[in-house]
Amino acid sequence: MNYLYYGDNLPILRKHIKDESVDLVYLDPPFNSDRNYNVLFKKRTDEDKAGENPQILAFTDTWTWGNDDEVVLREMLAGSTPQISDCLSALFKILGKSDMMSYVVMMAPRLVELHRVLKETGSIYLHCDPSASHYLKVLMDSIFGPTNMISEVIWQRTSGKGDAKRKFGAVHDVLLVYCKNPNTYAFNRQFEIGDDSYKARFKYDDGDGKGPYRAAPLDSPSTRPNLTYTYKGYSPPAKGWRVNLELMEQLDREGRLIFPKKLTGRIARKHFLSEQGGGNPVGDVWTDISPLQGSSVEKLGYPTQKPLALLKRIIEASSNPGDVILDPFCGCGTAVISAQTNDRNWIGIDITYLAVELIRQRIEDSFGQDAKFKVFGIPTDSQSAKVLFDENPFDFERWIVTHIGGHPNDKQVGDKGIDGRIRFWHTVDEIEEMIVSVKGGQQLNPSMMRDLMGTVAALDKPMGLFLCLAKPTPGMIEVAESAGLYTHPVSGQTYPKLQILTVQEIFEGKRPNMPTIENPFKRATSIAPRPAELFD
Repeated sequence: MNYLYYGDNLPILRKHIKDESVDLVYLDPPFNSDRNYNVLFKKRTDEDKAGENPQILAFTDTWTWGNDDEVVLREMLAGSTPQISDCLSALFKILGKSDMMSYVVMMAPRLVELHRVLKETGSIYLHCDPSASHYLKVLMDSIFGPTNMISEVIWQRTSGKGDAKRKFGAVHDVLLVYCKNPNTYAFNRQFEIGDDSYKARFKYDDGDGKGPYRAAPLDSPSTRPNLTYTYKGYSPPAKGWRVNLELMEQLDREGRLIFPKKLTGRIARKHFLSEQGGGNPVGDVWTDISPLQGSSVEKLGYPTQKPLALLKRIIEASSNPGDVILDPFCGCGTAVISAQTNDRNWIGIDITYLAVELIRQRIEDSFGQDAKFKVFGIPTDSQSAKVLFDENPFDFERWIVTHIGGHPNDKQVGDKGIDGRIRFWHTVDEIEEMIVSVKGGQQLNPSMMRDLMGTVAALDKPMGLFLCLAKPTPGMIEVAESAGLYTHPVSGQTYPKLQILTVQEIFEGKRPNMPTIENPFKRATSIAPRPAELFD
């Protein structure tokens, strides 16, 4: 069985993932590579004001040194091995209370847990960029041991950059590859794809992430009476098939057969370019895997989405069929999709409900009923929603806002009563927002609605939505009804400017009364299912 978890990966790793239970870890932690990383080294002072530098503000939506980092750093210094403690102490002397140190402190306990859950035969691929790779490499040395580093892979993710004016263009990412035990880790050699004339033979591509393939004959070169059988109405070749019936059925299940339109034609087999070893063994500089383009059939619109070909290489190189793949920052789920496609079991974790819902939908779109997986951490009724609120109010806010199609806040600081926004089409080419306020407690009153009404007016937004676990009071309903109506400039349809929805109503299918919500992601295409019995 495969598992998809919603929530912070640190407590999930500690509570749900057993020691030495994972064969391969791939992680691509959030890190905004499009920003100027020089701002990461700005030390935080009490005089700093948010918004003074837009680059700093854009980045600190994710990482900002704060009191929580101080607490985690002290705990790591006191409770870690001498190697880890010395490493963090040295980095703190270099970086101080900077945003980069905040990032390092966030990563440290998570990498410790990933080392714990990794099998003796396992390895880990940490995907990062050059701005942080050297700090993370030192940190990985302290946790996994410097002699357990396998490779530093350079992946050329783009062919050119507009930043190559006063420096060399930034065109690559880094994959830090470490093992648990240098004597036992799994590794399967990968091969470069051949030259252009070789690649030209592979002229078909189903757009399923498996890449180009060619049609290879299934006719036996010599007479094989024991392999002469009719398959799905197709008569056998004169000398019989190359494979027995059992293997023919397996190839069919794996989507590796090409069936002619007419029964008089001959069944062929798909030979994929990626599986043919048509080149030299792959080195530690990867230039043959292109990033996703806007027209790519894979592309879903997720900003950090990686190509399936990249994960396919990693998974095939460092695991075997039936192994367990873990991605603790799984984003839009490329690692788990690739694991499912390549006969591996998987565990995915993400702190964003939007990502978890996107992964769930992507798996179902790609594999249909053949994908067997369980989702944890997402409420299924009012009672489990209350449990989530009691355990972590901010997780509750993120879940409920995203559940109705909104965008929750990244951090629970300085929100000024705004817990999220729902974007919708205001005109044919303009996006507007409905402001969302969430209250999970039992004590509700009309002043909460008046505060929301004031925020909507101050921000000059057309509508506001109040989400709550408890039943709203009559006074709250009266304030909402007195707010008036918003008229959509294109359709002319009117909507209440202030609305209230309870969690129970949402589970019953009710949604905000508003224009069409903006959907930034497209649906995944179907992928030929793998043998279902692997996941029983």
